[in-house]
Amino acid sequence: MARILDVRRLRVGFRTKFGQVNAVNDISFHIDEGEVLAVVGESGSGKSVSALSLLGLIAKNGKILGGEIDWGGVNLAKLSESELKYIRGSEISMIFQDPMSCLNPVLTIGYQMEEALRFHKKDMSKSDRRDRMLEMLEKVKMQNPGERLKQYPHELSGGMRQRIMIAISLLCQPKLLIADEPTTALDVTIQAQIMNLIRDLGEEFNTSVMLITHNLGVVAGMADRVSVMYAGEIVESAPVDEVFYRSGHPYTQGLIKALPQAGKSGEALVPIPGSTPDLLLEQSGCMFFERCERAMECCRDYAPPVYAVSGSQSVKCWIHHPNFAESSAEDGAESEGVDT
Repeated sequence: MARILDVRRLRVGFRTKFGQVNAVNDISFHIDEGEVLAVVGESGSGKSVSALSLLGLIAKNGKILGGEIDWGGVNLAKLSESELKYIRGSEISMIFQDPMSCLNPVLTIGYQMEEALRFHKKDMSKSDRRDRMLEMLEKVKMQNPGERLKQYPHELSGGMRQRIMIAISLLCQPKLLIADEPTTALDVTIQAQIMNLIRDLGEEFNTSVMLITHNLGVVAGMADRVSVMYAGEIVESAPVDEVFYRSGHPYTQGLIKALPQAGKSGEALVPIPGSTPDLLLEQSGCMFFERCERAMECCRDYAPPVYAVSGSQSVKCWIHHPNFAESSAEDGAESEGVDT
């Protein structure tokens, strides 16, 4: 498959009254044509900031500090606002968490849908634009699409508003769709419908999907690959089956243990102890050190590199150091570390 996006060593920081917060720290990932990449992690891990950085949508106090965002040979990190606006919506679209805050409450659905086509498809006639809007509303399974175009956002349910957002995001048939926690404000039954809709339409239009979520459970039947983020870093990247059955990072393993298990409704969930580190403070070692059940002395002082566990799985953890197994055998269950 052709690679459509290649992010290399991206760093994003925010100025605050307390100091600099490095929300995204030296991450690299890629997305291939037609695939679904899920970016998973706790709130505050840097998932949304990473996605927003692709389109230059980070807050005014934020800045891309380094790295490249290669989009077909163009570095998006270097583009101006006027250049990026032609890519947003046409080549890369985004579905946000709360559709009510993204849809203008005083404009009709039809006006807001047509706005995207007027900007990106200037050669389209008004009748062609209307046909395209009706077609997309049917694609997202909206009943009475003609009537929906006349309505305002407050007249629609949360699930219907999210379907409208999906329809708008796919109007221009972008190459990449970023879905940032697209089911957060919806009830469980509607969540499944929205996720299935995103998957099915992505396949129909051959649109790649970058799914941002804090819940590993929702990616099992949807993602091709998973990148797990923790405290601004990608700690594991692997095909979805590798993540669930052969996860290599203690944090990923903790996320999986915290998932409800079918047939075990009476058993308590296994939480990950502790909390995420304060990104305002300097961290010399592994960001997960304080919460890790397998932490060693070297983890406190040295940040681990990324190890290629297999051809398709990479993990940022000292337990994959070539000498780890030997050190463990010598020191027993309480290994003091590995040769750094």
